[in-house]
Amino acid sequence: MKKKFCKWYNETSAIKRAYDQGKLDKKWVEKYCWNGGKDCIRKKRFEEEGYVSPDYILPDGTIDESLK
Repeated sequence: MKKKFCKWYNETSAIKRAYDQGKLDKKWVEKYCWNGGKDCIRKKRFEEEGYVSPDYILPDGTIDESLK
């Protein structure tokens, strides 16, 4: 898979931190963060509303209680 990193996938990203710490399955970063942020609810809400999603909200908008 050719990676096209989302511009928000950096040291400030809760999803990147969770993945780097082994708390989040690779499928999440592959599908959203390494795909330019395509279809990412977190990215959409931030860019359109200025809303920073809590760390436990996954890219598809679901809640992962283990990340709280």
